[in-house]
Amino acid sequence: MEEDHVMTDAAETTNAFDAFNAKSSKGKVVEHNNAADDTLPWVEKYRPVTLDDLVSHKDITSTIERFIDENRLPHMLLYGPPGTGKTSTILACARKLYGPMWKSMTMELNASDDRGIDVVREQIKNFASTKKIFSSGFKLIILDEADMMTQTAQNALRRVVEKYTKNVRFCIICNYVSKIIPALQSRCTRFRFGPLELSQVDSRLDHIIQNEGVKITDEGRKALLQLSKGDMRRALNILQACHAGYEVVDEDAVYNCTGNPHPADIETIVNSMLTEDFTTAYSNISYLKTIKGMALQDILTEVYNYLELIDMPSNARVYVLDKMADVEYKLSTGANEKLQLTSLIGSFRIGAELMQK
Repeated sequence: MEEDHVMTDAAETTNAFDAFNAKSSKGKVVEHNNAADDTLPWVEKYRPVTLDDLVSHKDITSTIERFIDENRLPHMLLYGPPGTGKTSTILACARKLYGPMWKSMTMELNASDDRGIDVVREQIKNFASTKKIFSSGFKLIILDEADMMTQTAQNALRRVVEKYTKNVRFCIICNYVSKIIPALQSRCTRFRFGPLELSQVDSRLDHIIQNEGVKITDEGRKALLQLSKGDMRRALNILQACHAGYEVVDEDAVYNCTGNPHPADIETIVNSMLTEDFTTAYSNISYLKTIKGMALQDILTEVYNYLELIDMPSNARVYVLDKMADVEYKLSTGANEKLQLTSLIGSFRIGAELMQK
């Protein structure tokens, strides 16, 4: 039987789908009773079920919903930072398309685990070239983290996308669209999912805080939103970890739980580098690093954020940021951390002199 012909062997289709599920079930959404199962991570427990449940990117979801209503869903490429709703959006689309039987019409594959050409030749091609008996329309293949697929696998996939368009639609999900080959990008409608607005994260957190009975202070909520950086998944994981470890989630609980440097410590570090002599500043920062278990890379990130909040002459700011970039690069190449801390303090001392001119 030629490859172009569509096979209708229900048993073969079921076996192929079951084999896939057994191999790639890690991290996938399973239908749960939210009220009964309290052991689930909150990321899965409160994952949106319908397109209306999504709190962000209404322009994208409304466009996709219109495609579904008009029965002309294209191949799609969803890209953007983690925790912005890419996977939740396409899973909600699958439920809208197929109803309660959506799992039998959908194949989910985490390309970070299975990313070679054999996956394209076997699992994806087998699923794409078959159709369900007694079912009309197309099936859906979801390739999550597709930017981790090899170039060879992506080149093989582009032919499969073209060949089985009548029988299947592909949804390719990635964080970095630049890692998807242009030939594959051109076969898809692209949607960019930017970081969520903090107000959108806050509204969803408020719903979960009430449902779970989390005791959280205003400072704790503010710290949680700041550390989330528009990543809903990160915000929920931090909130659940803090709730498990602390009776009241306050600012200290959030920073202790995540291991991020506390803003008060960062303020102390910056003031020490700008106002104290080199030896005193080095001793103070080394002490804080040892006691608080801080990494210089984390300190650099938070110092950069702190510098955005204070007034500095432009020449001093440019000089300090340039030197911080050099330190960060050298740390990424494995340079000695003590030497880079010395360089960092020295750049701030020169920056302080520029501020006084």
